[in-house]
Amino acid sequence: MTQHLVHIASLGCARNDVDSEELAARLELGGFTLTDDPATAETVVVNTCGFVEQAKKDSIDTLLAAADLKDGGTVRSVVAVGCMAERYGVQLAEELPEADAVLGFDDYADIADRLKGILDGDRHISHVPRDRRTLLPLTPMARQAAAERLATPGHRHEPLPAGLAPATGPRALRRRLSGGPSANLKIASGCDRRCAFCAIPAFRGSYLSRPIDELVAEAQWLAEQGVRELFLVSENTSSYGKDLGPDIRLEALLPELSLVDGIDWIRVSYLQPAEIRPSMLDAMLGTEKVVPYFDLSFQHASPTVLRSMRRFGDADSFLSLISTIRDAAPAAGIRSNVIAGFPGETARDVEILRDFIVEANLDVMGVFGYSDEEGTEGVRLPGHLEPAEVEERRAMLADLAIEVCEARAADRIGEEIVVLVESDEDGESVGRGAHQAPETDGSTTLSGVAGRVGELVRAVVVDAAGIDLIAEAQ
Repeated sequence: MTQHLVHIASLGCARNDVDSEELAARLELGGFTLTDDPATAETVVVNTCGFVEQAKKDSIDTLLAAADLKDGGTVRSVVAVGCMAERYGVQLAEELPEADAVLGFDDYADIADRLKGILDGDRHISHVPRDRRTLLPLTPMARQAAAERLATPGHRHEPLPAGLAPATGPRALRRRLSGGPSANLKIASGCDRRCAFCAIPAFRGSYLSRPIDELVAEAQWLAEQGVRELFLVSENTSSYGKDLGPDIRLEALLPELSLVDGIDWIRVSYLQPAEIRPSMLDAMLGTEKVVPYFDLSFQHASPTVLRSMRRFGDADSFLSLISTIRDAAPAAGIRSNVIAGFPGETARDVEILRDFIVEANLDVMGVFGYSDEEGTEGVRLPGHLEPAEVEERRAMLADLAIEVCEARAADRIGEEIVVLVESDEDGESVGRGAHQAPETDGSTTLSGVAGRVGELVRAVVVDAAGIDLIAEAQ
């Protein structure tokens, strides 16, 4: 069998990274050999992000950079996959002729044959985008059976040969693209919410959970690969199990994952505050191996703006939730994102959000400026602000958030923590405390300690640099 070298460039979120690992497994099974260096590849696959303008720009730039490698090099084809490719399909193919093909989610099952055909000169006809929410029944409990006929990244189950994830049983294809002691575990896809600023449900589809036994099996395989931390990801993790049965929720999944030998930390991401139940909080705070970490999607604090966003809550309810968490686990890590400059946002709304950022005192707070996303309700709302005003509000709130988060990190000096070591840098071990998620929430350096990659090390925080910590191993 001819071996073709392929490079996968994965952009965007943690869910996209898992999708890239599915593509990697399918390509390996189809006769491709993976390479970390795009310049040595015959085909470059760019797993694009289609969420916001900057992410789309990054995706385009990556595709163009890959196309430049075709001049005098080994690269013969550049292929776009992922959210941007699914969202725009034939439109992206027409506007970006530098890409040799634009493949949607329906092409994933046959990705190896698609790429071989492109290398052989076949012209791929890109799909016309459609609202993927229409592909599954409106009733969540009817979705699992219907999903057997639907191409959903991470949800195709088939037997696998030894060496690919997992070794036996009907589980998702996966081949790790990076090492390290932490790995993402996609527990669901899609979203049923209708937030006025978000286009994700239209191209990712309705909410679809993965069964518990399948997730446990994949977790076991990850543990065999040296993974010690599972990072549970989805578009909305707090909705897990709504389509699986009345007794299957996140509260049922977490104890099963905690039984997996070799896994020491379980981290939960992407929680909707309006969906958090007392039993969910109890499970997150009381299940062995689940770290006290809460990724809460607030988006704003003004009840007026939140209603316009088609969301729920207000500053008081959000602060009450934060207080409940910290009463039970004072050292818990809590992060969130908010949007400044949403249509109709008044100066008073900005003050409410400003006060909330101070009172919430979160470990990490991302502040984004609103911009229209085609196909969303926000585009049609009255009261759009000038871009300069949006940026002024974003910058002011972002500066405040940085100040608050850095002060929160400084408050941890003297705190005893456990650090998952991920790398050695300049003769010191660098990792994360339980309150720090991968890539987004800062790092912890173990002063004067090296050679501990993959270990959980007890330490005491002795200093802070921004939101990063410096600790001494005990």
